[in-house]
Amino acid sequence: MAITETSEQTVPADNGEVSLLIARQVDPGHEEDFEAWAHGILETASAFPDHLGYGLFRPAVSGGPWFLVHRFRDQAALRRWQDSTERAAWFSNCLGHHHTEIARRELHGMETWFAKPGTARPAPPRWKMAISSGLAIFPISLAGNALLGPYLVDLHFVLRTAAFAVVFSTLMTYVAMPAVSKLLRPWLTRGQ
Repeated sequence: MAITETSEQTVPADNGEVSLLIARQVDPGHEEDFEAWAHGILETASAFPDHLGYGLFRPAVSGGPWFLVHRFRDQAALRRWQDSTERAAWFSNCLGHHHTEIARRELHGMETWFAKPGTARPAPPRWKMAISSGLAIFPISLAGNALLGPYLVDLHFVLRTAAFAVVFSTLMTYVAMPAVSKLLRPWLTRGQ
């Protein structure tokens, strides 16, 4: 699945941020019209306050669904976009594009770590997310304390804690959680 365009700002994880994932089925032969429409609506949304970024993903296989992704700072920002006259205008002007929404999913906070790319499957139960997060946090904490602890022991408690927080959150977001969620995906999604 290829990203055709993205716009992004960096924000801390699990601060109320909402990602909206929309799957749309496009009739064969209308892909170019749909792509132009999708780029237009995504660009319009990006001008709204607290819109953090977007992406348009082409189908992985011919005839498969297209995915539009919006990121908002919080639920109120998402609601402003959803209720806007600008969004309504785009949907009133989409005739001839031959596309249908087939799935919609809102991801909040940590749920984004557990979303399988290219699906609109619901997040696993919170208890499974907690266990998975714990499995990711433990080796980072152990290695961080063993490797960084001796060098940071003379720092003030607040500065030492801040250094650990920066290292741990970065490793959790970019290394540990992607690996753990991929490794545990069969267990996380069992029964869904």
